[in-house]
Amino acid sequence: MYKTAALYKFFIFFIAVNLFASEDIQLIKKENPDANTTLLVIGGIHGDEPGGYFAASILATHYTITSQNLWIVPNLNKASIQANQRGIHGDMNRKFSTIKNNDKDKEIVQKIKQIILSKKVSLVLNLHDGNGFYRKKNRGNIFNPNSWGQTCVIDQCKLNEEQAFGNLNNIALQVKKNINKKLLKEHHVFDVKNTKTKFHDEAMRHSLTYFAVTNNKPAFAIESSKHLPSLSKKVFYQLLAIEEFMKIMNITFQRNFELSAKQINKILKDYGTLEINNKILLNFDNIKKNLSYIPIKSTGNRFDFSNPLGSIKKINGNYVVYMGNKKVTTLRPQYFEIAKRCPREFDVKIDGKLFSFKETSDFFVKDDFNIVKNGDFRVNVIGYKSKNHINEAGIDINLSEIDKLFSVDRSHKIYRVEFYKDDKFCSMSMVHFK
Repeated sequence: MYKTAALYKFFIFFIAVNLFASEDIQLIKKENPDANTTLLVIGGIHGDEPGGYFAASILATHYTITSQNLWIVPNLNKASIQANQRGIHGDMNRKFSTIKNNDKDKEIVQKIKQIILSKKVSLVLNLHDGNGFYRKKNRGNIFNPNSWGQTCVIDQCKLNEEQAFGNLNNIALQVKKNINKKLLKEHHVFDVKNTKTKFHDEAMRHSLTYFAVTNNKPAFAIESSKHLPSLSKKVFYQLLAIEEFMKIMNITFQRNFELSAKQINKILKDYGTLEINNKILLNFDNIKKNLSYIPIKSTGNRFDFSNPLGSIKKINGNYVVYMGNKKVTTLRPQYFEIAKRCPREFDVKIDGKLFSFKETSDFFVKDDFNIVKNGDFRVNVIGYKSKNHINEAGIDINLSEIDKLFSVDRSHKIYRVEFYKDDKFCSMSMVHFK
């Protein structure tokens, strides 16, 4: 189930350019020709349950579907994810039977209903993190029948006899059996929790899964435990469960990592990149908590993340960047018009040797660099200490001549090289000092 590095690079690019998003909802489709089965995975209906939405993100970025179809909504309740709250407008998972016209969640709920009811969707998984560890008998404060963690939740045992994947109880039991062969700890055991929603759980009658099953769509909730000691372990069990459902549905797949908590932890630390207006490319690895004087437009900026959990929230005039519920950095803007007919390539002398690089590219320097002067643009090396130059092209610049306060990274090795034309912004590149 593993892929080469070359295939992985191609796959990330595919996701970046094939992301369908409206204002409030994001749907990622991984489809194959002539497929007749589609699994819909939904993460983030509750903003304080990161195991579900980080698992959905990894599913979107690190899996290739080689037969049948997989649809992913990784961050359904984006505003609540940013706030790390269950629901900033109330519990979204209690709004699927009725919802008020003025409810701020109404647009999202209506859109995800339409997706669930699509003729293509064969089965729905709603990903959660639940309290404790479910046990049929009371074994203590967190091991008891009222807990939700480590369960495959169903609303009823069956749908109608003709419905594919309609035997919910049998499928859940099979998923439980196979997950329990791969536990990290014995007390992480999975079980099936049947809420018997129609007769015994009034609150669940307003849930996403019950909406699905009442519309004859097989639906399950996967609940990893909030009491697991790390996010990587929550995601591990979510992905184990999703893979078991894909096997039942004859959805074949490849992933480019070993399914272990250790490997997942490495993936979780890689937030990827943010491209702004096709003119700036920020890598989140080791990025500072605050970056000032970011040249962007006053309105109509485009933010493209390589990770589907990336999001922007404008607060007090600044752009706060999130990865799921984690704040990554804050961008303090400096507004510019975007120049037209800017150069797409630049020449630079690196340690005395001449190279060319494309706009928004990174380049690497041991001693010094010199952007070759060209009448078509002006260069601004952010943090360069000399104040005697309006244009910093044609100057040998080394690390000691740049103020480390202006570094992009916390190690003070990466700095911005910005290009302007007629006082309008062209693009930004990054110089890395070894």
